[in-house]
Amino acid sequence: MRYPTKQEMYAALEERHGKQLQEKFSQASVAICGLGGLGSNVAIHLVRAGVGKLFLLDFDQVDITNLNRQQYFPDQLGEYKTDALKHTLSRIAPYCQIMTKCVKLNEQNIPELLAEFPIICEAFDKPEQKAMLVNTVLEKLPETFLIASSGMAGLDTPNTIRTRKITPKFYLCGDEENGIESGIGLISARVAVCAAHQATTILRIISGENSA
Repeated sequence: MRYPTKQEMYAALEERHGKQLQEKFSQASVAICGLGGLGSNVAIHLVRAGVGKLFLLDFDQVDITNLNRQQYFPDQLGEYKTDALKHTLSRIAPYCQIMTKCVKLNEQNIPELLAEFPIICEAFDKPEQKAMLVNTVLEKLPETFLIASSGMAGLDTPNTIRTRKITPKFYLCGDEENGIESGIGLISARVAVCAAHQATTILRIISGENSA
């Protein structure tokens, strides 16, 4: 089978999205912080939409316990998530520019690493990490759009997962209640619902639609 050219792939995207919207997607840059159940799903949604540049940040390796909800495969066990996900995304969208950084984010390196990206997706698992990134971005990068998450564990109805606009540039996706400490853990389908909220919010921001 002949491999499609970049022009052919983007023509197909334009047919689905329209030329004007696809141009916005193609010119967009997004940083995804955390490549677990949320981040790996968000990344796949964005490259399928034709987003032009992604920056993937995580320090972890693929573990067997990740396979129930994260976009990795058994033959990727032990690989750094940045490497494994970049390989998968490159198969889906070979002409997307994918940057990676295998690093643990903290209050000191976040401003330096993320300053050039107008949209940041928070996709961490642990509440303290989430709070650290959110607080740092809001304080140090106030002009950046931030899409964060809170509450997606268990098997509660997916209808409780929503997107709220907290400030003009800060959005929160999830049910804001069900964390992994509340009982049943993270289930792929419900995590994916929250990831889809985050990805859709990002695409809406890129399109120029900033409402929740």
